[in-house]
Amino acid sequence: MLARPSRLAIACGTFLVSLTSTLAASPEKDWPTFRGPQRTGNSPDTGLLAKWPAEGPELLWQTAGAGRGYSSLAIAGGKIYTLGDAPSTAEDEAEYLVCFDQASGKPLWKLKTGAPWTEGQPAWQSSRSTPTADGDRVYAVTPHGVLVCAKTNGAELWRRDLMKEFEGNKADGWGYSESVLVDGDNVICTPGGPKNTMVALDKRSGETRWTTSREGDRGAGHSSVVITKVNGTKVYVQSTGSGAMGVRASDGKLLWTFDIDQTTAVIPTPIVRDDLVFFVAGYGRGGALLKQVPGDDGEVTVDTVYPLNPDLGNKHGGVVLVGDYLYGDSEDRGIPYCADLMTGEVKWKSRGTGRDSASIVAADGHLYIHFADGTMSLAKASPEAFEEVGTFKLPVEGDRPSWSHPVVVDGKLFVREGDAILCYDLRG
Repeated sequence: MLARPSRLAIACGTFLVSLTSTLAASPEKDWPTFRGPQRTGNSPDTGLLAKWPAEGPELLWQTAGAGRGYSSLAIAGGKIYTLGDAPSTAEDEAEYLVCFDQASGKPLWKLKTGAPWTEGQPAWQSSRSTPTADGDRVYAVTPHGVLVCAKTNGAELWRRDLMKEFEGNKADGWGYSESVLVDGDNVICTPGGPKNTMVALDKRSGETRWTTSREGDRGAGHSSVVITKVNGTKVYVQSTGSGAMGVRASDGKLLWTFDIDQTTAVIPTPIVRDDLVFFVAGYGRGGALLKQVPGDDGEVTVDTVYPLNPDLGNKHGGVVLVGDYLYGDSEDRGIPYCADLMTGEVKWKSRGTGRDSASIVAADGHLYIHFADGTMSLAKASPEAFEEVGTFKLPVEGDRPSWSHPVVVDGKLFVREGDAILCYDLRG
C-alpha cells in the first residue's frame, strides 16, 4: 500500500513551482484522452530537448493524490484527470476520479466512483482506465464496468453500468480499462459480449443511441476505439477478446471482423492510417496489418495485408507509428522493437536502460519510454538502430510496476507513478 503523506505535506510540501492560475484551454496544451487527441500516442510538440542531461530533464513539480493504479493522464483545459484507488488525499480505500491543476500539480477535486478493484494478484489490481475530457465534462470507466460522467468541477452528472444494463463482460479477469471515445454528440464505449459489444450513448444524458452485436464475442478487451474514414464512411475500429472489428459510426452496424484464437488478454489500441488498420496483441499472438475496402451503400470489408506476426506482439505498453515504422515493446520484456508498417519486417530489437514492460509515446522524432522499473528513457525514432540519448530513474518508488503510459504535451513530460504525478520540462 502506498504511504500517505501528512495533510500539511499535501497542502504545502510537494510543489516545486509557485502555484499559478489554471491555464486557458488551447489545442497544443491538451491531451484529452488515452494516447492523445487522435489516439496515436504521437505528440505534435516540437523544439524539445534532443538529449537529456545525466539527471534527466528539469523537474517542474511533483504532487500526490493520484492513488493506486495504472490509469494514464487526460489533460485538457488546464486540468489533469486520472483514476486511482485510495488516493493519499482521501480517507478511505475507494476508487476516485481525481483532478489536478496542469500548471502546478495542485489537487483540485476528487469524485468517488465506486469500490476499488481487488481481484487477482496485487499487481493486477486497482484502476486502469484513462479518463476522457470533452468540453465541460469528463468521462471515466471503472474496472467494474461503470461509466461515470462528471462536470469538470467534479459534480457527477450520470452513470451507466455496462455489465448490468448491457449484459457486457470482459474477455479476461482484469477489469475494464477502456478510455471512452467522445465523437460529436455521442460517447462510444465497449461493454463487450455478443449482445451489446459496442454502444453509443448521448454524451449529455447518457441515453442509448445505438448498439452493435458481434456474434460470439468473448468480451471486452482493454483497448480504446479509434476513428477511420473509408471512402466517406466513418468507421469505429476496436479490439475485443475476439480480435479487431469495424463498426459504422452512423448506426452501429458491424461492418467487418478480424477474428483471432482465444488468448490471455487483448490490450493494445489499434493503429489506423487512412484505410489501414494495425491490430496487435500479446501473449504470443503478434501484429497484423489489415486493409479496409469500401463497398456499396456505406459497406466496408477488410483484407489481410499480412497475418499475425508473433515478432510484433505487445502486451500492454502500446505501439506507436512514426513515419512508416512501428515502435513498441516486445511483449512486456522491456526490449523495444522497430518494424516496417507495410511489411511487418523487424528492423531492430534492443534492450534499453530500463527493465520489464515499456510503454511508449513519440514526439519530435524521439521515443519517450516508461519502463516498469520506473526508468524513463529518450531514444531516437529511427529504423536504423536503437539509440538512447537520455535516461533517468523517476524519484518515486512504490509497490506496483510502473505501467502508466507517459504524456508529452505543451513542452512537458507528465508521468504517473502510483499516487504521484511528476511534470518535467522538455524544452530546457
